[in-house]
Parts: sequence; structure tokens; C-alpha cells
Amino acid sequence: MTGEGSHDFARARRILKTDEFSSVFRLRPTQKSAHFVLYTRPSPLPHARLGIVAAKRFAPRAVTRNTIKRVTRELFRTNELQSVDCIVRLARPVNTKDGPATNSALKRLLHAELSRLLASQRPRRPAAGSATSAPTP
Repeated sequence: MTGEGSHDFARARRILKTDEFSSVFRLRPTQKSAHFVLYTRPSPLPHARLGIVAAKRFAPRAVTRNTIKRVTRELFRTNELQSVDCIVRLARPVNTKDGPATNSALKRLLHAELSRLLASQRPRRPAAGSATSAPTP
């Protein structure tokens, strides 16, 4: 099931091929946060697609990289996004080899940052009952 509003993360909702990643990376970053950069490109598909890049030099432990990917996929899966191709790239170190690989504070930080990034890609809806908004012709 890959229809609009679907809450799955099927293969059709993933950016998998190198040329697909490259075509999105050629564009300028859409959003930046303390640790992540979001690249987007309009997509002809009826649904959004996601690619995740978590380099070993910024997250040396596999547990940390997997946590980043898991949190990103979950937020992508549960948010309704426009028809875009999104790539979330880890751009700064999130922890060191000396610190804990994952903990609740790190997960909260990742969730908050990634939520803000993906929220910028939600479809814009007009405010209902807003007295200041003028009707469009």
C-alpha cells in the first residue's frame, strides 16, 4: 500500500539509487539544524520519498547511526509530507566514542531536531476561521 496518507515505509517511499541521491544533492539545502541538513526536490510521484545519510565520521558507532535512521524513518512515516524527495544528512557529530552510544537524551534531541526539519515540508493549509486572512478569488 503506497497511497496518499499511507503510514508505511515501503520500498516505493525510499530513495535507493545513487543517481536519485545525486539529483537531490545537486540542489541547495532546504533546511539546516544543529546536526542535520535537509535536501529536497519536487517529485512527480504522488507521495514523498526519503533518503538518509549518516556518515561514520559523524556517528562512529553503528548503534548511533541506526538510531538516527530509525528516528528519521519513524518521523517521515508518521508525518504527512508534500510530494517531494527528501534527503536527511548528518552534518555534525552527535556524540563521541567515549560517551554513551544512545540514551534517552540523545533520542529526544534527534526527535526534536528531525521533527522541525520535516515539519517544514508539510503541506500548507489555510488557517480555518482566521479573521485576518482574505478569501482568494
